[in-house]
Amino acid sequence: MDIRNVAIIAHVDHGKTTLVDQLLKQSGTFRANQQVAERAMDSNDLERERGITILAKCTSVVWKDVRINIVDTPGHADFGGEVERIMSMVDGVVVLVDAAEGAMPQTKFVTMKALARGLRPIVVINKVDRSDARAHEVHDEVFDLFAALDATDEQLDFPTLFASGRSGWAAESMEAPRENLDPLFDLILRHVPPPVADKTGQFKMLATTLEYDPYVGRILTGRIHTGVAKVNMAVKALSRDGKLIEEGRLTKLLAFRGLDRVPVETAEAGDIVAIAGLTGPTVADTICEPAVVEPIAAQPIDPPTLVMTFSVNDSPLAGREGTKITSRMIRDRLMREAEGNVAIRVRETESGEAYEVAGRGELQLGVLIETMRREGFELSVGRPRVLLKTGENGEKLEPIEEVQVDVDEQHSGIVVETLGKRRGEMTDMRPSGGGKVRLTFLVPSRGLIGYHGQFLSDTRGTGIMNKIFHSYQPWKGPIDGRHTGVLISNADGVAVAYALWNLEDRGPMMITSGVPVYEGMIIGEHTRDNDLEVNPLKAKKLTNIRAAGKDENVVLQTPKILSLEQAIAYIADDELVEVTPKSIRLRKKLLDPNARKRAEKIAEAEAGA
Repeated sequence: MDIRNVAIIAHVDHGKTTLVDQLLKQSGTFRANQQVAERAMDSNDLERERGITILAKCTSVVWKDVRINIVDTPGHADFGGEVERIMSMVDGVVVLVDAAEGAMPQTKFVTMKALARGLRPIVVINKVDRSDARAHEVHDEVFDLFAALDATDEQLDFPTLFASGRSGWAAESMEAPRENLDPLFDLILRHVPPPVADKTGQFKMLATTLEYDPYVGRILTGRIHTGVAKVNMAVKALSRDGKLIEEGRLTKLLAFRGLDRVPVETAEAGDIVAIAGLTGPTVADTICEPAVVEPIAAQPIDPPTLVMTFSVNDSPLAGREGTKITSRMIRDRLMREAEGNVAIRVRETESGEAYEVAGRGELQLGVLIETMRREGFELSVGRPRVLLKTGENGEKLEPIEEVQVDVDEQHSGIVVETLGKRRGEMTDMRPSGGGKVRLTFLVPSRGLIGYHGQFLSDTRGTGIMNKIFHSYQPWKGPIDGRHTGVLISNADGVAVAYALWNLEDRGPMMITSGVPVYEGMIIGEHTRDNDLEVNPLKAKKLTNIRAAGKDENVVLQTPKILSLEQAIAYIADDELVEVTPKSIRLRKKLLDPNARKRAEKIAEAEAGA
């Protein structure tokens, strides 16, 4: 059967997974009476809850006797490690752009990778039925973006369709009839070339994604570059530099048919398949026949820019809610993650009790921690730090992010002022219609840690901020951290409503009454810039004498409960987030107040010296 391999690229929430739903339905992949969940490709619980694609996934449809393998790619730059590898599996890309928002930074990031590989894009301007759609302006913006990304003349001569993924139609012009997605299917067949593959050569395949199955072990997905794969054939795995990793047999060969993976006996060059039977190889390794000596060249991956310390949960409440609490279990889980996700690196610290996990951004590391807590892990995580480099002249270099902000005009001043304090430089400012302004900044990565919550407050929840790694540049100087201190519990026990009510003058609480607390746990935010130790267990003294006045009615204000990402962004360098399957708690690294004072004195002495 004739084959086309295509990836769908889009910014977060531009409708990519919804469009794939419609492609599956209209190609006849599902039975007429089959019940299919919305956003069928977002199969992971976290993807459904957050409405984002985290893992790249394959599906296939048959249209006019041609099999179209479709790869749904993540839209967020934090998961860019998935995207960079996917581009080696496909021969064309569909760039999906929102008709109102236009080309956004994440679209730019993935498109840059696709254009660099010489892939010819198809542009689909989605959501043209929105009331604020500006389809033709967005079409011009996409052309300008491709030109800025050094697209060739052939790539700039791209075909465009106007579509509504939710309604399930695409048309070659705004005036054309809006019936179904046939124009998109036909355009993919015409515009995306069949894979250039030598079916007579020796079997070679580049592993692009890795996952685990409890029954068959490692499953490696990739495109067969040359030759034919057969079940039970002898194969070997070569690393990027040509070293032998393992020899074995293909125990399973799986092809993508709709949303399912179906066992097949043979697969030819050009097709995207999943294989099982090997235990050693990982992403970017080559699976091939024993006679092959040269591995397939693998795409280099952009380096991680943030690092966080994962350690054993050693709080007084440890072990009450989780089942996986030892450092060995945490280590095994992190090493397994690093194998399948090339954008994450894990390094053991000298103590052996903690692990430094480097990744692309707060969201990527937050998703890893959230996945681990759902699996039953208990752990402590520290504040994210940026990974620095040393330049050719010995100067200190730090990662810089390109930040694109869409805000109402009245909020632009506060955003410019705040990012300026965080060492950001504004590079562009232009009106984007509807009373909104689009601002572009270059900001140090460390200046953006913890900024998103403040940004939403400053813009009354109406602003949209997107960021993408730009480059390493010389150190920009010190950046102010959190301006408020915290309220720290000075006792172990259960928080009492009366005590919390009396403490509300000191600042907003982060816990409610009836919550277990311990010495050194953070229970609220102080209104001043210093930390304050307080007693959340102090109950009202009762006597047998009736009070002359009316009893005070204890009504607590709504506490400031932080989500996992907010907690990670909130903590200071001497604090940790304690993560368990049921709770997220903030605490000081040193629980004993005397130990904290000694550490402060030592730090002051070192700073003075």
